Amino acid sequence: MYKNILVALDLSNEGEQVIAKALKMQQATQARLHLTHVIEPISYAYGGDIPLDLGDIQQQLQKHSEEKLQKLIEKHALTNSAAAVLVGRPEGEIHRYAEENGIDLVIVGSHGRHGLQLLLGSTANGVLHGAKCDVLAVRISD
Repeated sequence: MYKNILVALDLSNEGEQVIAKALKMQQATQARLHLTHVIEPISYAYGGDIPLDLGDIQQQLQKHSEEKLQKLIEKHALTNSAAAVLVGRPEGEIHRYAEENGIDLVIVGSHGRHGLQLLLGSTANGVLHGAKCDVLAVRISD
């Protein structure tokens, strides 16, 4: 069964539904949970349009995300776990982390979009199509 489960979180309240599913999978398999959150570089959004050093802001975002992941670990009393904040495109960073850490299952939240929204893509869809391991998309109920 699964030995290393990557739980990709957006750190919103909806992440609790994803964690709940991941905890059930962990209980069934005794796998190690890897909680991750991906931050896209601010420069992706703003490019060279802002004449400011965005490095400090990026570091603050990363620190804040690390603290939120740590709080989730404490809240759910996770002992067999790891946490990582990744910087880059979500799909690519999740795939890279999964390969580097021997992940055999990725769990990601999905809003179940249809039509144009699906064609435009979502993180869950991107993770699914590039993964070299199993992917479980947890339907987020609104």
